[in-house]
Amino acid sequence: MTEQGSVSVPLAPVVKFRDAGMIDYKEAWDYQESLFSRVVARKTANRDSTTELQITPENFLVLCSHPHVYTLGKSGEENHLLVNGDQLAQLHATFYKINRGGDITYHGPGQIVGYPILDLDQFFTDIHKYLRYLEEVIIRTLADFGITAGRYEGYTGVWLDADHPVKARKICAMGVRTSRWVTMHGWALNVNPDLSYFGNIVPCGINDKAVTSMQKELGTTIDEKKVAERILHHFSEMFSCRIVNDSLE
Repeated sequence: MTEQGSVSVPLAPVVKFRDAGMIDYKEAWDYQESLFSRVVARKTANRDSTTELQITPENFLVLCSHPHVYTLGKSGEENHLLVNGDQLAQLHATFYKINRGGDITYHGPGQIVGYPILDLDQFFTDIHKYLRYLEEVIIRTLADFGITAGRYEGYTGVWLDADHPVKARKICAMGVRTSRWVTMHGWALNVNPDLSYFGNIVPCGINDKAVTSMQKELGTTIDEKKVAERILHHFSEMFSCRIVNDSLE
């Protein structure tokens, strides 16, 4: 706590930002797991400590992109992958069943994928609110580039024309995992991806809605670095945190 006159003001949580660049999906997943385990271990040590000394668990936000890959969440159906192993190889793509929520999605070059590993005890312990905050980060980022986005009732992620079922199209998929109020996995924002890869799946298990990108909506290639900068800005606003640059270990 800091003192402002006679009023105590809680310190803003610190989130360590790490830019992983283009990284293999399995490597990124393993890296997330290592950070996740580190945060959980610190929380467990604090809980089991016989002294009053408590060390605040770290928080992380990793931004990256992946080579072509399809990932299937715990609640997904494998038949939502519409190609076989040989076809995956021809597409230079891989496939993983993973431990996040949600169905199947695609990751590839031209996306900005975000993986927050947060100790929600430092923010708020409400998963529904957490997902809505992640969506709001992306909604505000898109607004900075002149794209009006919102939510589609009953679904996670960020959508365009969500109020018009025929026109509704997804621009950002989301799926998370939490345990002991520590998060992992996150979002995939379509900035400049090859959207044809979505044709090989039933995206997020929704077979009657299109997928779009910032590039498609604006008709030009978008500077991904600038998009990432706005994501960090809005993330710090939404989560009332201080983001500090931190190198990968």
